[in-house]
Amino acid sequence: MSTTMNSVESMPAPFPKKKYVKAVGPRLRILLLVVFALVALLGANSAYLVSITALEAWTQRTYQNYFYQLMFLGHLVLGLLLIAPFVTFGIIHIRNTWTRKNRRAVRIGYALFIVSLLVLGTGVALMRIGNFNLRSPTGRATVYWMHVIAPLMAVWLYWLHRLAGPPIKWRVGLSYAGAVAAACLAMVLMHRTDPRLWNVAGPKEGEKYFFPSLARTATGNFIPADTLLMDNYCLKCHQDNFNGWFHSAHHFSSFNNPAYLAAVRETRQFAMKHDNSVQRSRWCAGCHDQVPFFSGAFDDPKFDDVKHPTSQAGMTCTVCHAITNVNDTRGNANYTIEEPVHYPFARSQNGVLQWINNQMVKAKPSFHKKTFLKPLHKTAEFCSTCHKVHLPPELNNYKWLRGQNHYDTFLLSGVSGHGARSFYYPPKAQENCAGCHMPLKESNDFGAKFFGSEKLSVHNHLFPGANTGLAHIRNQPQIVKAHQEFLAGVMRVDIFGLRENGAVDGRLIAPLRPNVPTLKPGEKYLLETVVRTVKMGHPFTQGTVDSNEVWVDVAVRSGERIIGRSGALDAEREVDPWSHFVNVFMLDRDGNRIARRNPQDIFVPLYNNQIPPGAANTVHYEMQLPEQLSAPITIEVKLQYRKFDKQYMDFVTGTAKPGDNPIFNFTPGKKYLNDLPITTLAVDTLTLPVEGLAASPTNPPSAIPPWQRWNDYGIGLLLKGKAQFAQAVDAFSQVEKMNRFDGPLNLARAYYAEGRLDEAVDAIARAARHSKPPDDPPAPPWTMSWMSGLINRQQGHLEAAEKNFRGVLEEHTEAMRERGFDFSLDYEVINELGQTLFERAEREWSADRKAEKDRLLAQAAEQFNKTLSLDPENVAAHYNLQLIYAKLGDAKKAEAHAKLHTRYKTDDNARDQALLAARKQYPAGNNAAEALVIYPLQRPQAPELAHQGGEPRAEFKGNPGGVK
Repeated sequence: MSTTMNSVESMPAPFPKKKYVKAVGPRLRILLLVVFALVALLGANSAYLVSITALEAWTQRTYQNYFYQLMFLGHLVLGLLLIAPFVTFGIIHIRNTWTRKNRRAVRIGYALFIVSLLVLGTGVALMRIGNFNLRSPTGRATVYWMHVIAPLMAVWLYWLHRLAGPPIKWRVGLSYAGAVAAACLAMVLMHRTDPRLWNVAGPKEGEKYFFPSLARTATGNFIPADTLLMDNYCLKCHQDNFNGWFHSAHHFSSFNNPAYLAAVRETRQFAMKHDNSVQRSRWCAGCHDQVPFFSGAFDDPKFDDVKHPTSQAGMTCTVCHAITNVNDTRGNANYTIEEPVHYPFARSQNGVLQWINNQMVKAKPSFHKKTFLKPLHKTAEFCSTCHKVHLPPELNNYKWLRGQNHYDTFLLSGVSGHGARSFYYPPKAQENCAGCHMPLKESNDFGAKFFGSEKLSVHNHLFPGANTGLAHIRNQPQIVKAHQEFLAGVMRVDIFGLRENGAVDGRLIAPLRPNVPTLKPGEKYLLETVVRTVKMGHPFTQGTVDSNEVWVDVAVRSGERIIGRSGALDAEREVDPWSHFVNVFMLDRDGNRIARRNPQDIFVPLYNNQIPPGAANTVHYEMQLPEQLSAPITIEVKLQYRKFDKQYMDFVTGTAKPGDNPIFNFTPGKKYLNDLPITTLAVDTLTLPVEGLAASPTNPPSAIPPWQRWNDYGIGLLLKGKAQFAQAVDAFSQVEKMNRFDGPLNLARAYYAEGRLDEAVDAIARAARHSKPPDDPPAPPWTMSWMSGLINRQQGHLEAAEKNFRGVLEEHTEAMRERGFDFSLDYEVINELGQTLFERAEREWSADRKAEKDRLLAQAAEQFNKTLSLDPENVAAHYNLQLIYAKLGDAKKAEAHAKLHTRYKTDDNARDQALLAARKQYPAGNNAAEALVIYPLQRPQAPELAHQGGEPRAEFKGNPGGVK
């Protein structure tokens, strides 16, 4: 008995029975209902967002708007609100159920919880809170798709989880799903709602206000100035872009630029004098003064152009990035701009709301990017809106005139890969203007990308170019240096040769270096120099060609003694007017030089010395050697650049008022010496021995291949016109002897221009045989076809000419695609094809051939209309369409094109009077406007020459201008 008792007493006490805990108790159920409510709203919201995203992907159009942004904000808020209750519920629910026997339900529950955490975690990751920034495009895309797919997995796992547990209450579930669907439908129906406009009303200004600028707002309304003045908002995420823009000419395009301020003031005064309004000056405002222009302040005659808050804005970040359409390529600000849709609270001054706005941008930058960076921003057409200009009759009281035109010259160049008639072609075409003027810059900006490299970069928003003057005025030497570094290597100077007797038909000694001739004291020579564009996709200089100051500076020395000079500065820092300038000498109707950037008076150029891309300018200098020389002759040739000439800077400073611009370091009323920086774009130096002197200088070989030196020399002569064709032919013949296709191909150009068609045919044939790949490249087939087409048409072989021109426009080889070449946009060749088809139609004179004649006329019209789609102001296209439609019996179209032809054609009779007056008024300009120009190096009054012991030519004595 005792034994039994002892054994009972020794048994361990049983475990107490564990109290049953419900998986979801009463209090936890309340939390679950909160989670369900948040998930329902979030689900409806997500379905709406996904539907818009899918619609955009399907249609390739943007449907995101302000309501969408509010819903996206709701998505972020709901997601953040869901985190705490869901995680709390999940932890408690797992603690309550982790020992349950229904292991399948438990395991699925674990999976559901993990997937749900993945949904929330990826959402937070995409928000980029704090310093966390998912930069990698691949990594961000991966996280995004995890965030999209994980909710679908969560729904499936929840369904499985419920199937493994108590019976599902399907009626409740369907009601829940119906509520989600109804909420989603409500959002879809409200999609076009914009709460910002509920209480907004006002008249539309329409197109009338903006004319004669071609700029338009999308609604016709003004855009509030504060919307366009949000540069500091951009600064928060785009520091490097902001800093680049802040120092750019775009930022200082308006009344904050002293040089522009002087010119636009005169235009506004001119408009007030003639019309008692400033409407004409709107022509300037579409590209220079967008903030006061689009907000309505610009039209006030009493507008304070210095103190008004919009006057100092320039082209802001928003102005550029809010442009939504390039209407066509006529330029003159022919774009449409609209008030951009920002994420909510973008302009709020509340710190919390600003933080919310920032997080929305970071969480979903795609909408911000679509709003502010559109495909059009990456095109040359976008730049054409302000870098292509015409002067309308509404500005000048005269007629339509062409102004600066970067766009067409780039489009028709070899650099763009669209011009079939260039002398040179790059290995790969430059797709747009930004390829040169917005180079990549290493950056950690929020918007930085890898751009195919390992380093994050942005496009440089300084837009490096040539405006060293503005940076100097603003006392920013580092910006001056940035522009100068960009200009390095864009031009080239070559001291190519000497001609005996100082005449263009004298015996040519060339190319100079390494071998050089020994000069004879007392002899006269013609110094042959070549200026060449190297890295440029538009003519040099383009832009403000009437005030850009680019000149060739030549100094000839014997030891320390200057014996020849051209291009020196005088005591007032003005360049010798008898220098060779690479500019446009622009005149008004009375033959006075346009020296104040006064566009309303522009009439006709006295001369145009711009150099096309991939081309050259040959400059001749007459050099008379003194009888007595004690040292070898050293010749130094520089291409010099200064943003504005002395005349213009005198105007700018002379019209300035105290307080106009405190950073402009000059005293109003006091004589100003032009201290703008002079940049040497290119330089070449050569030393020549002199007969009778023992010294025998050596010169290193030129870095330019000999065939290219001859070719550039010939191109410069060819582009001067018929006066120097003979010398050009000689130069290209030398190129041909060096087994380069360029020689016979350029000979064909010269022969064709002279009407020597049979010789041109032979030259083309030789060019086709001349190359020996891979050592020598083949002749460009597109240029060969173009040249052959010209010759065939002149010889009456119209069918062959048509085939040639179609070959240029329609050929798309693999090699061309690799280099980015597409010549279907060369509208000069398109016009040639149209003219050929027109001439073919004219041959069909018999009545039974009328159908063929009309077919050819219709094809010709198609070609000329293609040209107008690229260049709406093309004179040749309008002229031919006028004739074609008249022959087709379409009087309405014929009349329309006749009017446009009259609008765009030049008025040669009126121009002749201005040219005659200018030739009398400006002897140096008259000399530079001759077909054959020779610049004297011993002009008596040349700066730096007379006091150095130079020996003026006898015919210059008593003749200050040096005119024979």
